[in-house]
Amino acid sequence: MGSIYLIIVIFLLMLAVFDLFVGVSNDAVNFLQSAIGAKVAKFRTVLIIASFGVILGAVMSSGMMDVARHGVLMPTHYSFLQVMTIFLAVMVTDVIVLDVFNTMGMPTSTTVSLVFELLGGTFTMATLMVAQDPSLDMADLINSKKALDMVTSIFASVVVAFVFGVIVQWIARIIFTFNYQKHSRYTIAIFGGIAFTALSYFIFLKGFGKSPYIPANIRDYINDNINLLMAYTFVFSAVLMEVLYLMKVNVFKFLVLMGTFGLAMSFASNDLVNFIGVPLAGLDSYRDFMANSNGTAPSEFMMNSLMESAQSPAAYLLAAGVIMIIAMATSKKARNVIKTSVDLSRQEEGDEMFGSSSAARSLVRCAQSANTFVANRTPDSVCEWVDSRFDKKDAELDNGAAFDVVRAAVNLVLASMLITFGTNHKLPLSTTYVTFMVAMGSSLADRAWGRESAVFRVTGVLSVIGGWFITAAVAFASCAIVCALMWYGGIVVQGILMAIVVYLLIRSNRNFNKHAKDKKENVFQLMMRTKDPEIVWDLLSKHFRHNQSEMTQFAYDEYNKVVDGFENNRPRYLRHANRELRKKQIDLKNVRRQELLALRRAPERTAMERNTWFHVSINASQQYIYCILRMLEPIKEHIDNNFNPLPQTYIAEYEPVRHGINDLLKQTESLIATGRFDNYRSVLEQADNLKDQLSALRKKHIDRMQRSTDNNLLKISVVYLNLLQESQQLLSNMRHQLRGSKKFTEEGVSSFDNDFED
Repeated sequence: MGSIYLIIVIFLLMLAVFDLFVGVSNDAVNFLQSAIGAKVAKFRTVLIIASFGVILGAVMSSGMMDVARHGVLMPTHYSFLQVMTIFLAVMVTDVIVLDVFNTMGMPTSTTVSLVFELLGGTFTMATLMVAQDPSLDMADLINSKKALDMVTSIFASVVVAFVFGVIVQWIARIIFTFNYQKHSRYTIAIFGGIAFTALSYFIFLKGFGKSPYIPANIRDYINDNINLLMAYTFVFSAVLMEVLYLMKVNVFKFLVLMGTFGLAMSFASNDLVNFIGVPLAGLDSYRDFMANSNGTAPSEFMMNSLMESAQSPAAYLLAAGVIMIIAMATSKKARNVIKTSVDLSRQEEGDEMFGSSSAARSLVRCAQSANTFVANRTPDSVCEWVDSRFDKKDAELDNGAAFDVVRAAVNLVLASMLITFGTNHKLPLSTTYVTFMVAMGSSLADRAWGRESAVFRVTGVLSVIGGWFITAAVAFASCAIVCALMWYGGIVVQGILMAIVVYLLIRSNRNFNKHAKDKKENVFQLMMRTKDPEIVWDLLSKHFRHNQSEMTQFAYDEYNKVVDGFENNRPRYLRHANRELRKKQIDLKNVRRQELLALRRAPERTAMERNTWFHVSINASQQYIYCILRMLEPIKEHIDNNFNPLPQTYIAEYEPVRHGINDLLKQTESLIATGRFDNYRSVLEQADNLKDQLSALRKKHIDRMQRSTDNNLLKISVVYLNLLQESQQLLSNMRHQLRGSKKFTEEGVSSFDNDFED
């Protein structure tokens, strides 16, 4: 029997390694996003500094391990068998839930997942125990007060972090403005002193001061003289910051790197329990059972030992810290999650990852109304002065930075203070919630959410927050179900679920790596990162040609699906075309916005000359969608209603037109893709001739409809007439697109003269 539980313990420890990789992939955003978003140093430098913080935080995290041991369940009422079932269910669920969120690129909370998985597993087991023995009470089996405190502190941190982020960043921007170098002469010492002292107090004085690895006399001295040490630290750091400023050192970058270290340390100290707390509790339970059971059955041996505080060996904690560093440095999923957080808080407009939602529109509308209300009742001189402090014209952003170092410093210092405060008071605050909401609050205060982007950013924030609540619900329900399956299925089901977890993890990583490998280079991101207008123009031309040629190929494919569905009476073709066309409408909006943003960064002379032709081409792409939809809708309705099929005579007379349209679309796609317009005039002439053929065919068909006495062909004749009309319009769109693409991409741009007639 002992060998079975030894296998389970070994598997728990293996899952701890997986969980460290999966969890850190998600939580690395917490302490890396500010330094990476502000480009304060090379990624390798940021990683090294964060690694030192992770190692120190991991070694000092043993006190938080009690959350997994008796933070939710009351182990004195549970047997060894029940505890091991709960722990295994928690780890199996945790790894899968976190991996799903990482793959989606959505930051979630490892703390919330752990707490609610423990609640779910414990609730299932407690329910089974009460059903078996009615004398038991749920309040005796679940540490409801502690669990409620944890859940409350976790979700309260969302509001607290956001509000503090708004207030502190607004004050910081009023003081330093976006041209912070100019306004740092007399204020940087005070700001730097406060930031350094806050970090030192919460991380070094309180963190190291309570570490079991510090001699008792030093711990006592720190605790007895905390106020004096803070005063000394402020004076020393204020002088140091001023000296560094006079030596032309960017103090904000220094504070960002220090904050990265501090936040990484807080993260490891606070969140390590989320990854290895449960496996270590399982290991301690196994050791207690093997040493003290004396032949007692696993279902009878009670786990009183888990009520004691955890005594985690330093070697385990150090090994966990090393694994976290490896995961942080190598995980592509971590960078995917970081990208989501950075994009939602960047200063400049760019490609928005999220769409628009009704909730976001309502919130933005309310915020704008409140802002107008306050502005109307504030003296104009005050409004003008505040606006001058938020003037972005002189914003000092490093090349490719999403926001400046002032905001990065505020994000890190404030988040470090809040999280380390929770750590030192043994409150399992979610580092993800705190850091993300501080970043969102500071970006709101920094006016990074303009009228053109606010709805998309708020939608993104609501999506992430919604994901957090989904995490809680999914973690609770999933673990409750898994725990029940394991309890009733015994070792067989436990073995099957362990195998499923391993398989899902391997498959998930393979699929993600394959997707990352196949992913094309994002030209738009390169355009937004570079400062050279000429490079922007070259990249924009490439981006434009690719999208326009791709749009022509798309029109070719969907047009033929519609015609095939019509001629062959295939509703499946029509439904597929309708779905793809609707999706493409949304994609085109994003593409147009991307290219417009890039066009602003192109050389002014070039952009002005080509601007009109850019819009001509983009409008032609949109008209492709509208035209094919107008062609599709009556055809789809006709086929769905099982009306008379298209007569063979109609198919035969339309076939040459269809071949002609396909040939012209193919030629247009090739011309735009290569940027070589040698037979440009020839294609336009062919299009004009084909339009004339369609006019003649349409006139012929109208005469045929007038003379026909067969009412059975009336409906199909009207649908066919619509096909002829929209085919003409499709050719007109193609001509506009070809003209616009040629004029936009060619070196010499002529005027409109005689170039825009149909």
